[in-house]
This record gives sequence, structure tokens and C-alpha cells, in this order.
Amino acid sequence: MTLLVPPTANIRAVPSSLMMVCFALAVLHVAFFPAAWLGHWWIIDDKGLGIPTDFVNVWSAGKLALQGHAAQAWDWTIQKNLQIVILGQSYPGNFAWHYPPPFLFVAALLASVPYVAAYMAWPLISFVPFALVMRGLVGNSFGWILAAAFPVVLVNALIGQNGFLTAALIGGTLYLMPIRPVLSGICLGLLSYKPQYGILFPLVLIVAQQWTVFVTAAIVAVLMAIASCAVFGVDAWLAWWQWLPMASQAFLSEGRAPWGKMQSIFATVRYFDGTEHFAWICQWTMTALVACALVALWRSRVRYSIKAAGLATGTLLATPYLFLYDVMVLAIPVALMVRVGLASGFRRYELPALGLILALLFVYPLVGAPTGFAATLAMATMIAGRAGVFGKDMAQPDSHRLPQLQA
Repeated sequence: MTLLVPPTANIRAVPSSLMMVCFALAVLHVAFFPAAWLGHWWIIDDKGLGIPTDFVNVWSAGKLALQGHAAQAWDWTIQKNLQIVILGQSYPGNFAWHYPPPFLFVAALLASVPYVAAYMAWPLISFVPFALVMRGLVGNSFGWILAAAFPVVLVNALIGQNGFLTAALIGGTLYLMPIRPVLSGICLGLLSYKPQYGILFPLVLIVAQQWTVFVTAAIVAVLMAIASCAVFGVDAWLAWWQWLPMASQAFLSEGRAPWGKMQSIFATVRYFDGTEHFAWICQWTMTALVACALVALWRSRVRYSIKAAGLATGTLLATPYLFLYDVMVLAIPVALMVRVGLASGFRRYELPALGLILALLFVYPLVGAPTGFAATLAMATMIAGRAGVFGKDMAQPDSHRLPQLQA
């Protein structure tokens, strides 16, 4: 049995408006990066110096790990001094390393090749599993186009972030859950490099009685922790643990990163000058409501695609710490809802809703506001409609025990 399901709808069934928009965005993304490289907007500037972006913290952390000083990756002063050497210039603020020690395996691998080569290779390499997952979720070759067209592709590749990997692991977990629970659990266990996105998965797995996925994910996460201790030392874990309060203070209290860069309800409240206390009330309320909604959704008899789309969307709504590059995960519920639409027909409002989601993500670089949060809410509303929340229950029941993911 292949991991990618057979096509469920011919690509000609894709509405022409959706095809044209996605094709145009995909072409734009493909053309942008050669132009950006030649125009010195990407990686290296017109003076031959490195452009400060998020990727420098990955490469510098990997270099420290290769040199046997993994714990220093969480020292902001040491990190910045090394980054200045790498880039050949200083910059305001910090590109701090904030991942748990297991992600140092990826960072060290990237740091084993020259900076520019690693920077170019990382988006390409991590895009491959993301595109494969998107192809499988959509169910036909339009998945390739949708993967390349999703607006967050531009931001993610431009700054060298890991949104493709995060989306691939969440999408892989959901895609494989009904057919390959062990592989699904492996994907979820690997996602522990971003623990803020694992808040809701244990709850849903318990409700759905997906014990194989649950146990496998736990084993993989523990083995990753043990391996990172063995390779990088216990000091790396201590450094990460000691850094957590500092990171929370910097990003969620002091707003070291502009609030418009973050895409949670917490950051949206702060963006509009709400107090930190009120922002936390809104965030915990949102998280609780999402958790309750997912319990009800996964206990219902709606089709699996809608349940999976709800969990992927809820993962984004449940965390206060969410930058635009991780809104790449929203491509997963978009793919699932496209799959449902191709199989059973799009409702009157769904194509405009998908267009709104893509537009909100596309305009972010122009406005610098939490448009990603608005896009996530739009997706949640679309899923709620398919789940029958608004009175028209067209969500046909299906089984979790199927030979392939069904629409």
C-alpha cells in the first residue's frame, strides 16, 4: 500500500478560479528567488555581506554544536558575536536560538556546509516532504501547485525558517493516522522540536483512542531527548530550560519582536494596545474553547478530513507564540478542505473563503499586522460550516479504519 493515496478527483475538476490564483502564486514564488538573489535582496547584500535573517541563528547554533559548545547556543551574547562574524556585519536586536536540544541535530547538519549553500538548501530540502504531504492530502496533482502557491512559502524561504518542516510533520501525522499509525506517531514525536504545537494532540489522540500514535510519539520524543543528551550533553538541556523564562519575558511580555509579527490572539490583543493580562485571558479562553470544540468534533461522526483540518487549525489557535512562518501549517487544513470540495462539491461561500485566506496571508508583508490570525479564524469558520455547526450538516460519516484517507 502506497503512502500517497490514489487521485480521488481529476485535476480538471479544480475550479478554474482556484487553479488560476494558485498557479499565478506558484509562478511568482518560483520566479522571486532567482530575482532576489541576483538583486541582492536574499542571503547576500550588494556589499557582499550576509543579510541578517532568522537562518543565521540556526547555522550559528549548529556551528557551536559542532565545536562542542552546544549549551552556548542559548547564550544571546555568544550567539550574536558569532553571527556578526558569519554575516560580516552587526544588526539591531538578536536572532536568538530557542529550540529544544534535539533540533541541534538539524542545525549541526546545516552548519556542516558553507552558510550560503546551507541557506539555499534548507528551504528546498524541507519543502519536499511538505509538498508530498500536500499532494497526498489533496488527493491529486493539484496538491503540488497548492503547496508551491501557499503565500507563506515566500516568507518561510526568504528568512530560512522551518515552517515547511512543521507543516509536513503535522500534515504527515494527520494523513498517516488512519492508515499507518506508527509512522503517524513518528511524525508527531519529531514535532516535539516545537513543543508549543503539541498541546492539543494528546487530548485528541485520547478522545479518538489512537493509542498506537500516542505511544509511538511519546517513545520517539523520549528517544530524541536521550540522543540529544548523549551527543550534546545535559548542559544543553539545562541551558534551554534556563532560557525559557527569559524567552517568555522577551517575546510575550516585553514584545521584543513586533506584535504584528506574531499571529495569535494574544499578539493581536497586544497589537491593538491591549494589556498583557487581558491578552492572556483571551488566549487561555481561546485555547479552552478550541480544546472543547475538538473533543466534540473528534467524538462526532463527521468525515475524517474535517476532523483532521480542525485539529491542524486548532493547533495554531491554541498557542500564544506563533510567527507567520509557522502559519505554513494552515496549508494543511486548506488542502483538506480542497479535498472535500473536490469530492463533494464546494459550497457557495467556500471558494471566496479560500481566496480570503490566501489574500490575508499574501498581504502580510505589506501591512505587518496579524493577518495570519484572521486567516486562521476564517479557516476555523469554514471547517465549522462543514461540520454542521451552522445548521446544514453535510459532513458525511466515515471510519478511521480505512485503507486510505477519504474526503
